[in-house]
Amino acid sequence: MKILIAGGAGYIGSLLAPALLDHGYQVDVIDLLWFGNHLPPSVRVIKKDLFTCHEIDLKGYDHVIFLAGLSNDPMAEYNPAKNFIDNGALPSFLAYRAKNAGVKRFIYASSCSVYGHALDHFYTENDPVICDYPYGISKLQGEKGVLQMTRKDFSVIALRQGTVCGHSPRMRMDLIINTMFKTAMTQGKIIVNNASIWRPIYDIRDAIIAYLRAIQADESVNGIFNVCSGNFTVGAAANTVREEVEQLTGKKIELEIKKIEDFRNYKVSIDKAKAALGFEPRFTIKDIVKDLYLHRNEYGDCEKDEFYNIRVFKKLEADQSK
Repeated sequence: MKILIAGGAGYIGSLLAPALLDHGYQVDVIDLLWFGNHLPPSVRVIKKDLFTCHEIDLKGYDHVIFLAGLSNDPMAEYNPAKNFIDNGALPSFLAYRAKNAGVKRFIYASSCSVYGHALDHFYTENDPVICDYPYGISKLQGEKGVLQMTRKDFSVIALRQGTVCGHSPRMRMDLIINTMFKTAMTQGKIIVNNASIWRPIYDIRDAIIAYLRAIQADESVNGIFNVCSGNFTVGAAANTVREEVEQLTGKKIELEIKKIEDFRNYKVSIDKAKAALGFEPRFTIKDIVKDLYLHRNEYGDCEKDEFYNIRVFKKLEADQSK
């Protein structure tokens, strides 16, 4: 099977591509390489703007996995216009090209951010989405655009991902558990802006499992699927990170709790993904921390700009405006 990962040189793609190779798939990547190239040499990497792709570029692939676009709220709010283009229009454009090229399945990396504020229960894929922020709105637009192209011979799966965390060859320190781990290791403390809000936490290794299950699903499977490793309040997540770092290092970690209002508050049910895709998360927050600790010597200065998507994005924008 031949798979194309659009935007496959980023945080998730740098772990997903080698995992797909290990499963015997042929993998190519199209990416502008904003964050460099941390992929194995056996992955063919094409540096190309996805908006310039034609059917000929996608012909021969069985599946296209869309990981491209702006990846978080800070990037989306820094440049809302580019956010709506790259997260809203680009997935639809590429799915349109893929369908016309004879691709069998399009897998879209959506986000649980679309739920916005969901207090009273674990939200399912049938619950309303009420996000008022550019990132969540644009991910929902991308989702709707690709799903409307579903046909009998063109399967579309949208994975609404929780907050992905953990180690990747293209490392990020701007993700909730990664950030907690970083400050615990470098400053001896974890800062929590709002302990009561909920987040679906997603070990990146569970994310890889979800993409594999989506690839391997029957061709009749389509639609939206929530995927995460578990739901936690930020306060509970911080306590777990603190306890694990203290156990690993033997050092006391301070916990600083603030009361900063945050309207992004959601928790999700993954029952549909379990039933239809066979997705079963394997990892916990403790597992994320252990894996980060195992790779700690690879990071060096955790404040390097390359670990923070918004810093890289701002530099690219500044360079392009010169």
